[in-house]
Amino acid sequence: MLLRDVMTTNVVTIPSDTSLAEARRAMDFHKLRRLPVVDRARLVGLVSRDGLDRAGPSKLTTFSMHELTYLLSKITVKEIMSTDLFVLPPDATVEEAVALGQQKQMGSVMVVDDGVLVGIATTNDFFYKIVNPILGIGLGGSRLSIHDCGRPEDVAKVLGTVASMGIRLLTIFCVPHPDTGAHDLTLHVDVEDPSTLIEELGKVGWTVHERAR
Repeated sequence: MLLRDVMTTNVVTIPSDTSLAEARRAMDFHKLRRLPVVDRARLVGLVSRDGLDRAGPSKLTTFSMHELTYLLSKITVKEIMSTDLFVLPPDATVEEAVALGQQKQMGSVMVVDDGVLVGIATTNDFFYKIVNPILGIGLGGSRLSIHDCGRPEDVAKVLGTVASMGIRLLTIFCVPHPDTGAHDLTLHVDVEDPSTLIEELGKVGWTVHERAR
């Protein structure tokens, strides 16, 4: 999957001469935590809600409320925006974006094509468009964990049992168990009562438990 498949394209941006007060109002209105700063169609910075929170008090603590309001209308985002940006092209893979984002400890990536901002991908985009579908968040049915079932031949046997019972598979993934390190197979199946499936898998030697959805 590529960044272009998960990024948000209707990106709200502001120019660098936007006042802190205006930037705050834009964030509040659009319910955003960050705003890309764009001048003449080129990405030049990023301002976050946390950055605005830090900038106001640190610069203006000695002023009265009236003076504070006035100065917030005069200071521009150019003075506080971050220019150390995490930028990737739209054809970069999601895996690359997540790995680099973790390395850089950044929660969003600016997607730039030929110098022009075409989208933004945040942790929410990755969760809602990738993690949630993989985990089957919001789907009905039942989720089962089959312990120590990461080998291809073992997965094939389990899926054979599921198929023989005419049960529809919604999602499937393998993750290492936090205690043993052995890979557990997680199945999300389209049945509300998985007891018969659990029983059948137990008959052929698998240790299975139902997980909360």
